[in-house]
Amino acid sequence: MLTVRSAFSTQSGMSTEMALRSYKFRLYPDKKTETTLIRTLESCRWLFNHFLERRNEGWNKGKIQSEIPELVEQYPFLAEVHSKTRQYVLWQQSANLKALKSLKAKGRKTGTLRFRGKGRFKTFVYNQSGFEIWENKLHLSKIGDISMRQHREIEGDIKQVSIKRTPTNKWYAILTAECAQPTPSHKTGAVGIDLGITKFVTDSNGNSVEHPHSLRKRLDNLRKEQRRLSRKKKGSKNRKRQRLKVARVHEKVENSRNDFLHKLSRQYVNSYGLIAVEDLDVKGLVEMQYNSLNALDSSWSTFIHMLDYKAESAGVWLVKVDPKNTTQECSVCSTYVYKPLWERTHSCSQCGVVIDRDYNAAKNILTKALECIGQELPEFTPVEIGPLPLGASPVVEAGRSGL
Repeated sequence: MLTVRSAFSTQSGMSTEMALRSYKFRLYPDKKTETTLIRTLESCRWLFNHFLERRNEGWNKGKIQSEIPELVEQYPFLAEVHSKTRQYVLWQQSANLKALKSLKAKGRKTGTLRFRGKGRFKTFVYNQSGFEIWENKLHLSKIGDISMRQHREIEGDIKQVSIKRTPTNKWYAILTAECAQPTPSHKTGAVGIDLGITKFVTDSNGNSVEHPHSLRKRLDNLRKEQRRLSRKKKGSKNRKRQRLKVARVHEKVENSRNDFLHKLSRQYVNSYGLIAVEDLDVKGLVEMQYNSLNALDSSWSTFIHMLDYKAESAGVWLVKVDPKNTTQECSVCSTYVYKPLWERTHSCSQCGVVIDRDYNAAKNILTKALECIGQELPEFTPVEIGPLPLGASPVVEAGRSGL
């Protein structure tokens, strides 16, 4: 299976199509505004549950939508929610049902859409209207002005604002803006990337990056806080405070991991005109291998997704290739050389090459990508890039003993 993603939409170079770009900014509401935000979330949760009940009774989407004005008259608290926000709750529910139906069609085991309990609804949306931004302030209709840390300029016209509350009670605004498609990148050079657990990344140019192990570094602390949570009485204030402590540990793990993934994906997108990766079935890998904890901590899907949208916005080619035999085939003579997972060196009996197995896989990934898009593996000078983060080190050279 081959997937090619790029920003090339026209032959002339400049696309006439529009692209969507998201910006995430931290919000700092005062106590009164935060109370209004929470009340809006709870109103949206009530609507979600009501719409789901109607669907279970056999109502279609059009009939449910036509009932919204009657609900606003019957329940005054719904009048405090912007009209577009009320309608978008129904759209979100329809999108969820469509996603479940799609997964079921692919043979995945799926449950049914469930009612949301108190505190289980985290996001509400202003679509097309009801919002305004100026001088680091976000104005929301029915809510008011909220201080916002706008750390970067917004390109394009803002079409949608999503307000999100995290488990640690932090508020964020995700702004979706429509902007022009980027021009194709003129960067030279290509790279194949192999993802792993010991080395998070090994590329076809001999660079490797150590795994950050964000979860492992905080695992002891997380276990301690979760044990304390299990001892607290359900419904008590102590349990509520302890739940917040557990959520903060999870948040630190997530922030550390995402910081690493963002920086690494940005470095590759800024350095190459073509990036080749494996089209991994991460769920299948996690279920098959014994080291599932570290595999989940790696967040390979998130890293590939970051490469995907950053490559698109930068006009860089991203090619996803079939991972079959990328590790087992020799990158020099294409001979099949079986290696179990614990054998970290590729040693070919046919051509005599001895290199790191991940380096061998990265070269095969790049070769596959270039063949799939109708090119042969060219002789090019690798792009000069600075030291990669977290103790990057060169991979073993051909003809030398592996690790």
